[in-house]
Amino acid sequence: MFTLIELPYASLAPVISDQTLAFHHGKHLQTYVDNLNKLIAGTELEKKPLEEIVKTSEGGIFNNAGQILNHNLYFTQFSQAPQAPNGKLQKQIEKQWGTLEAFQKEFEAKGTGLFGSGWVWLSAQTDGTLVITQESGAGNPVTKGLKPILTFDVWEHAYYLDFQNRRSAHLSALWSIVDWNVLERRYTE
Repeated sequence: MFTLIELPYASLAPVISDQTLAFHHGKHLQTYVDNLNKLIAGTELEKKPLEEIVKTSEGGIFNNAGQILNHNLYFTQFSQAPQAPNGKLQKQIEKQWGTLEAFQKEFEAKGTGLFGSGWVWLSAQTDGTLVITQESGAGNPVTKGLKPILTFDVWEHAYYLDFQNRRSAHLSALWSIVDWNVLERRYTE
């Protein structure tokens, strides 16, 4: 059975308010965990890893498992004392986009431009090349054979209490709490 992940920080305010964090993690994500556990109880999926469930399921099981995986990656990439970009990931970003700022601009544009609710992702192909993708609903790049590195949640519950309808301002603010050491590990492992 799956459990709610513990956050590696107490607060991300003012970028993500304590109220939003409590609601988003403690209530919203908890509901996905509870729903998935009910849906897979007594089935062969009960013992499978989350990523495998996401790759092989559909319908309600996919939606809940996908949202758990997405939120786990989302919440664990932030820090109260984030580290700056460095290492192989930074070099690959600069190789493909020229500068970190150019990459961030494109990433934010993809997140702002996603119609409805979903996720914007930076993922790696098997050769290490990076791609930015948009995923609707519970979509995750693992279903396309990609390795997720970074994600920003563009469902309204992630930002509406703090930014109302200003999705682009929310996306821009998130860079100040991204822990690039976490992203580097995701890229190189």
